[in-house]
Amino acid sequence: LMWQKEDDNTTRTWEQALTYCEGLSFAGYTDWRLPNIKELRSIVDNTKYPAIDTTYFPNTIASNYWSSTTNAYSTSPAWLVYFDYGRVYCLDKSYSYYVRCAR
Repeated sequence: LMWQKEDDNTTRTWEQALTYCEGLSFAGYTDWRLPNIKELRSIVDNTKYPAIDTTYFPNTIASNYWSSTTNAYSTSPAWLVYFDYGRVYCLDKSYSYYVRCAR
């Protein structure tokens, strides 16, 4: 899995996040996507604040980052990681949060 090391400091709704990653042309690649919750959770480092390796992921904001995973019981919310202490939440897709794409 290859990660976008720095996000663009722009918050987006869940739909906008999907569109952004699918349309991203970066580092010579065009097959970027919004990571699922397992993938996004895999980069959490609970020993750090924000809960991510800022050597590899510089300038990460201690905030919510969207995953592509929709809630299994309702299509309105999707899962995200809050990179403060690495917490995982499910919130409404209409809210705007940060995005880190993967390929």
